[in-house]
Amino acid sequence: MVSIDAMRTAVGIVGNAIALGLFLSPLPTFIRIWKKKSVEEFSVIPYVATLLNCMLWMLYGLPIVHPNSTLVLTINAAGTAIELCYVILYLFFSDGPKRSKALLLFIGDLAIVATVSAIVLVFFHTHERRSLIVGILCVIFCIIMYLAPLTVMRSVIKNKSVEYMPLSLSVASFFNGLCWTIYALIRFDLYITIPNTLGLLFSITQLVLHVLYYKTTKMQIAERKKKGEVGLTDVVVVDSLKTSKSAPSN
Repeated sequence: MVSIDAMRTAVGIVGNAIALGLFLSPLPTFIRIWKKKSVEEFSVIPYVATLLNCMLWMLYGLPIVHPNSTLVLTINAAGTAIELCYVILYLFFSDGPKRSKALLLFIGDLAIVATVSAIVLVFFHTHERRSLIVGILCVIFCIIMYLAPLTVMRSVIKNKSVEYMPLSLSVASFFNGLCWTIYALIRFDLYITIPNTLGLLFSITQLVLHVLYYKTTKMQIAERKKKGEVGLTDVVVVDSLKTSKSAPSN
């Protein structure tokens, strides 16, 4: 018979794989940003929030804070590296207020993690106390990470378009929240249960929005492309007229 610990480990491994997919799911977005050399209307908030969340969970998973948390440590170390790349790309291809906002949020992430690490390691000397302090902070900032897309969701409802809320990210968030909620419930861990249950609910809301506004999004994109083609035709016609007028007569 399979032991509870073995089941939990198996679910954790699956959770790590899904979480890795979650971290990689914005790749199409950043490929688009790279090609267009612009962040357009994409928000940096989900990425800096996820970066902060990963760094805190990485701290939580360290043997000197919470022993026997290898799965938590490894996936959040990978997540930190991936999200760091996203934030750097965002900074590179943004400008003006967007770049300033992204830079301030990024510096804020680093400052928070550095402060928490110093306080926990210097003033608390047992695994229990360190786990308690970092665990509570992880729950708080994990909830903030899951709340971050609310700004995007508000924009989706306002504009009736899910163009800037990638479906891949919403799907990956759903399966990630589901898997880690199951992981936390097998051998109850309050710190993991609370944020992932909330994350599951928020991701379901995002998927509902995709269903509701899928057609209107397609219509808006098609209309924009049509206007672009009409505008391009006008430019060609005007240029042709100018050329014909400037051409010498025989």
